[in-house]
Amino acid sequence: MALQAGADLLGMVSEMPSGPGIISLEKIAGIVAGLPGQTKTILLSSKRSCKDILDQHNFVKTWGIQLVDTLPEIELKKLRKRRPKTYLIQVIHVRGKEAVGEALIYDNLVDSILLDSGNPHNPKRTLGGTGEIHDWQISREICARTSLPVFLAGGLKVENISEAINLVQPHGVDLCSGVRTHGNLDREKLISFMGCVREEQRK
Repeated sequence: MALQAGADLLGMVSEMPSGPGIISLEKIAGIVAGLPGQTKTILLSSKRSCKDILDQHNFVKTWGIQLVDTLPEIELKKLRKRRPKTYLIQVIHVRGKEAVGEALIYDNLVDSILLDSGNPHNPKRTLGGTGEIHDWQISREICARTSLPVFLAGGLKVENISEAINLVQPHGVDLCSGVRTHGNLDREKLISFMGCVREEQRK
């Protein structure tokens, strides 16, 4: 459904402390195996060690990995060394201005960053899928200052995607809850959202 709507990347959500769309590693591996070989699939992982992430990735064999939590630097460097050709996306949860400094340390460690609205410090940690918007002015500053491609996430939907793209000027956008109804992917919401994105690209 997502590919038909024009999505460039497909995110597969593995085990998380909270949030929608979580599926088993077995299901992720099955989906990946059944897709055309050129499809760019992404494993969303909440693991914080190189070994644990590699164990997941070896099983599902996605094109890329999205790190939704912060890894110790030594673990991230190990992962980059072990997976030099795997596309790595580091999520930054934008809670305030400190996110700018957090984002800039990844310039030589990952392939892109993704700005989301989770809160890893909550008692019930949220690492994505919140449906909440963060301060887009901070995201705009990060886009202007980093050398990496930036994906914008967090509460994006048809009603606000044009404003978000025009203000932040991200490399791409990412969403989950904004195209779901009762927890399930909604074809009409997905097609409408992608239509708005393509319209902005044509401007």
